[in-house]
Amino acid sequence: MANLYVVLWAVIPPLLFLWFYYRRTPAAPPWLNLLILFIIGAISGFAALGLEWAMENVANRVLDWQQIQRHFSGVVFRQILAIAPIEEGCKLVAVILPICYLQRQYHLRATTVFLFTIAVALGFTAEETWIYLSHGTSSILDRIIGTPVHAMFSAPWGYALGIYISASRRLNRDRDLIFIAWLNSVCFHALVNILSISVRFSQPTNLLIYGLFPLLLWMFWRWEQLLRKLQRKHPLALISGHTSSARTWQRGLVLLILSLGGNSLFGLLILCRKISPLRWELWFDPKIFWFIVQELLFNFGLGLLAWLIYRYLRSLASRRHLFNS
Repeated sequence: MANLYVVLWAVIPPLLFLWFYYRRTPAAPPWLNLLILFIIGAISGFAALGLEWAMENVANRVLDWQQIQRHFSGVVFRQILAIAPIEEGCKLVAVILPICYLQRQYHLRATTVFLFTIAVALGFTAEETWIYLSHGTSSILDRIIGTPVHAMFSAPWGYALGIYISASRRLNRDRDLIFIAWLNSVCFHALVNILSISVRFSQPTNLLIYGLFPLLLWMFWRWEQLLRKLQRKHPLALISGHTSSARTWQRGLVLLILSLGGNSLFGLLILCRKISPLRWELWFDPKIFWFIVQELLFNFGLGLLAWLIYRYLRSLASRRHLFNS
């Protein structure tokens, strides 16, 4: 029963996320095809785990790998040269192989390839969540919050692959763009992992954790923008100034949005981690209750301020577009 409970928590959140994007995509492929890609993504997760295990064994024979991992530079080295390339490589192969079979029978749209990428990435997430929960190395809350992260990693090469596969004439520059986008995914995959692991180290290294959620928020924004491009929709512009000083000011506001919004989410996550071990009756203890209220007000206040700045930039961009049209 416990194993079934873990499997359900590992599978249901990614499937709900996949259903959300399936419903948003016009002329989406059959749901059964996406489920097959989801399963292939989970299999690619086990393949990546095996490759990482083999790499660790080889590294232990050549180097004092365990000692290297105790230093932050060793963590950076491992993420950039091993973990991120292996995982992104396995996901890319898991998308390309079914596409090679399906494109013999169908002309695949760019949005279809992008949705295939999301399905594989979410299947990869489900496998990873099952591993973490089975070994008790992560909480259900942390894994639910991290549900879209692998899809955000893979969005650049999924977009580039969709452009290449759907093109009537496949150009070398489009094929080269896939590799460049894959390298981009590897770099951001490694960066996110490095920022999340930094909390295990002493100051000032552990302060890097405050850059994690702003980065994730920006990556989610990028993912949505790429999807809009494939759907031939206008991008949601935030930078609309005509002068360099106006654009610089607006870029500063965008960074402020990411910082406020990202750390608002991070603050709420920390609050949930603090109160989740407590019995719910203790939440109404006066000291604990007012602590919860203060934290909620503070973090929701940061989020509201970020939203207001976002709406301000969107209104400027909308007015500029209206006057220019």
